[in-house]
Amino acid sequence: MSSTIGLGVPVPKMLPVTGAWTVPFTAYLLLLSNRVVYQRIKNKQWIGDHLNNPDNKNHTTDNPDPLFLESRCHLNFLENVPLAFVFAAIAELNGADRSVLSYAMAALFALRVGHVEIGLRGKGTMANGRPIGMFGTQGFLAGMAAYTAYLVKGYWGY
Repeated sequence: MSSTIGLGVPVPKMLPVTGAWTVPFTAYLLLLSNRVVYQRIKNKQWIGDHLNNPDNKNHTTDNPDPLFLESRCHLNFLENVPLAFVFAAIAELNGADRSVLSYAMAALFALRVGHVEIGLRGKGTMANGRPIGMFGTQGFLAGMAAYTAYLVKGYWGY
């Protein structure tokens, strides 16, 4: 499948898998962003990542500061997903198998959602989803980097 530019020059779609996965990842990012905004509006806290109220001193892992919790969920997503997309795009541009890449992106999405919904927002902010999501995401990054290196091994003479 291709599209045309200029005077009808065909240009192939280069990143269909990575492009398709932008939809669920963006939808989830918007959800995380809106949770932060909701806490800011609800508590009239327009700047910072902690609530400035007298009850703030009583927050523990079992009763976390809601603004801080939602901010960390949002930031943890932003700390990992952009680099993962860069790695996936580089792999796809270098001929990655599209089904392998699709499964890998699905796994990453499940890991990131699990990290937040089952982990950080779970009991005591330390439920099972948190380490699974964190180590799984690190595994995705290492695996995608290794897969990309494998795809370009010919460049190094192997």
